[in-house]
Amino acid sequence: MRPTIRRMATVGVMAMLVAGCASTPQPASTVLDLSGGAPPPPEIDTALAARGQDLYLQYCGACHGVDLRGAPNWKTPNDDGSYPPPPHDSSGHTWHHSDRTLIELILNGSEFEQSRMPTFAGRLTEEDVMAILEYLKSEWGESERIYQWQNTWQEAGR
Repeated sequence: MRPTIRRMATVGVMAMLVAGCASTPQPASTVLDLSGGAPPPPEIDTALAARGQDLYLQYCGACHGVDLRGAPNWKTPNDDGSYPPPPHDSSGHTWHHSDRTLIELILNGSEFEQSRMPTFAGRLTEEDVMAILEYLKSEWGESERIYQWQNTWQEAGR
């Protein structure tokens, strides 16, 4: 993908992420019919999730909380208009996004002015990020996992 197109796609994704931050998250069961489309989500790979937890604590926990709860005031903008780090448990909005969107955001950071997400490319591989996502998924409720899996499945064009 050309750099200009990638930058435009990243900005578009970030706009959606920030919009998700600004709204009150709803349980997945009230947001989407969980009965159609994708097959059930894959079982959690506990070894991969354990590796992901270690990586999360090393790279993500300082900002998003070692308990996945994010900053206490994550929905309130900072003085500069950016938002504090959101939670990655079921109370946040991470589960609203597909694997591909989350991988891109973690590796490439954010160019969107309302986010301070740094770039982790060069420090984390895509496999590392998938391990982190497996850990997050292991901590979500069933409906959040189903919702996120359906987004991932649909984005993959299956």
